[in-house]
Amino acid sequence: MKAAGAWTLGLAVALACPVAAQQGPRPQDSAGPADGPMTENPRYNQNPLAGSAPPRSDAPPLSANESSSDQTRIDLSPPKADELAHPDSGRAADNATGVHQWNPLRAMKDVEIGDFYYKKGNYAAALDRFREALQYKPRDAVATFKLAQTLEKSKQFEQARAQYEAYLTILKDGPSAGEAMKALERLKKQ
Repeated sequence: MKAAGAWTLGLAVALACPVAAQQGPRPQDSAGPADGPMTENPRYNQNPLAGSAPPRSDAPPLSANESSSDQTRIDLSPPKADELAHPDSGRAADNATGVHQWNPLRAMKDVEIGDFYYKKGNYAAALDRFREALQYKPRDAVATFKLAQTLEKSKQFEQARAQYEAYLTILKDGPSAGEAMKALERLKKQ
């Protein structure tokens, strides 16, 4: 009965792995694994019981309170004269906290929400959203034009004029260029 079970198991292995069944056992199987991450290294496949000792490290043994990463630690401190050569370098890190990463999808969403507030007559909220859109995507023509319109509605005419001019700088022949030119003419009269 046991012979029939072993024969069935052998048949299943032969059917699952026909190439391995035809080849038989590999000669490397007795010496150790033939494949692995470092098969090109001849010492990797050596059998430690066959008389060759595993490779040794020349580094002294570590004490209980010492880490192996201390041996490869890199000094990241600035050079001694760096502070004198770059006196304003410390301020750059302080200013960097308010910087937004370029994100056109976030800018598009801010423009969409700004439009909602503009149509509701909440110009302060619309201004915030359009300005935020320009932080995430500077020189966005749509956000610039809508910011100019909202500034004009909020009676901030100088800033509105600057934004209409910025829009015309970005898209001289854009879809809202005619409207921007009319707005600039209207604002010159005020």
